[in-house]
Amino acid sequence: MKMENTNCVVCQKPKANLDCGICREHVCKKCAQFLDEDSFSFMKVVPAIVKHTVYCGPCYDQNVAPVLAKYEADIEKAKTISIFMTSDSKITSRFSRKEKAIEIKDCPDREEVLLRLGFLAVEAGYNALVDVEINHEKVKPGGKYQYTKWSGKGVPTQVTSSRFL
Repeated sequence: MKMENTNCVVCQKPKANLDCGICREHVCKKCAQFLDEDSFSFMKVVPAIVKHTVYCGPCYDQNVAPVLAKYEADIEKAKTISIFMTSDSKITSRFSRKEKAIEIKDCPDREEVLLRLGFLAVEAGYNALVDVEINHEKVKPGGKYQYTKWSGKGVPTQVTSSRFL
């Protein structure tokens, strides 16, 4: 009977009780890199390589850190994306509307709906959203407390004129 090596792949200390999500090597809690399950919640399709919650240092640096950096950069771009509401149709009448509308449902507030719409537009390579509609609905489940669910949709487009950005 062969004893399994449970030394940490990073520091080589014994009794490493966690496994890296990518290489499946043992890693101790001190050396492990943790990632929340909702770290990439704005992405439409989360890459399989970043769906784990525990990584060894080398796997995190090589596989997770670049995806996380791009994700955070896209979030920052989404905060500055140009948004044109349906009431701005006079301004946006000549903007392209080739893409299908992006739709977001069940958000806790208006700002998150706009950020999620913007993120999906940035992820698809666009710098603006046109014909944006934001809606809300008051929900009172079982007579208890009341809260508001927000939803929205918009058409991603590429705006080239600096006048509109």
